[in-house]
Amino acid sequence: MSHPFRQVNVFSATPTGGNPVAVVHGADGLTDEQLAAFARWTNLSETTFLLDPTEAGHAAGADYRVRIWTPGGELPFAGHPTLGTAHAWLEAGGVPRGQDVVQECGVGLVRVRREDTGAGQRLAFAGPPLSRSGAVDAADVEQIARSLRLEVSDVVRSAWVDNGPGWVAVQLRDADVVLGLEPDLVAMGDLKLGVVGEYPTGHGAGNGTSSGADEPAVEVRAFVPSIGVGEDPVTGSLNAGLGQWLAGDVLPSSYVASQGTALGRAGRVHVQKLPDGEVWVGGDTFTTIVGEVTL
Repeated sequence: MSHPFRQVNVFSATPTGGNPVAVVHGADGLTDEQLAAFARWTNLSETTFLLDPTEAGHAAGADYRVRIWTPGGELPFAGHPTLGTAHAWLEAGGVPRGQDVVQECGVGLVRVRREDTGAGQRLAFAGPPLSRSGAVDAADVEQIARSLRLEVSDVVRSAWVDNGPGWVAVQLRDADVVLGLEPDLVAMGDLKLGVVGEYPTGHGAGNGTSSGADEPAVEVRAFVPSIGVGEDPVTGSLNAGLGQWLAGDVLPSSYVASQGTALGRAGRVHVQKLPDGEVWVGGDTFTTIVGEVTL
């Protein structure tokens, strides 16, 4: 059976600069085995499947339901698939029931808003509440340092920032240290590890330069070998967790993160923390492939 299909590039205004997500429309009749097999076949960090909301989701205002799969299994939430799926749904003619798009997924309802940047439209999602936060125990910090081939003293600060996928995060001295990492993915074990380091002001980071409000404040990397992805190019859920942890304290309440530089990408993630603590994570989206898939 054929299904409409889109591959959407997320967190970059160029067709190949960010992180792609495969989106299968009308997937209600597919089995879990078919979803898992197709996610393994695409070999992308995430593949999503658009379905009708559940009865409870529809009553709560959901516009659609999404299931998010990696090559290694299903996730309750992920950021770049959220933006890419919302983009695909809107492009296919979806009309939100309210002002924001409301997505139903494993963590519940996630709002996605459309932002006017002056040069076009950007999508942003509201970061779900953290299911695990706070201090990282000494044994985990030691494992993290070992897997990054660093000393424990190189870790400036650490915290759990898990909003579904299982993220633990560390801040290192600066962006150059982050970019120079050559991690031991075997030593990382089951950890889903995010790493962040600040850039100096006026640096012009990553692939190309930026200035003013669009200049990246940090470089981010995400390592998730336990789900079949050594390094994720650009990661919305991790950046949401980092924003909840660092924005308005260590970092400004509104900033841009660069991610993917080490993989030859130029991802840009726009993070904003509101006075009430809600964090919005935004990025450009671009459909690179449109067609049909037979499953």
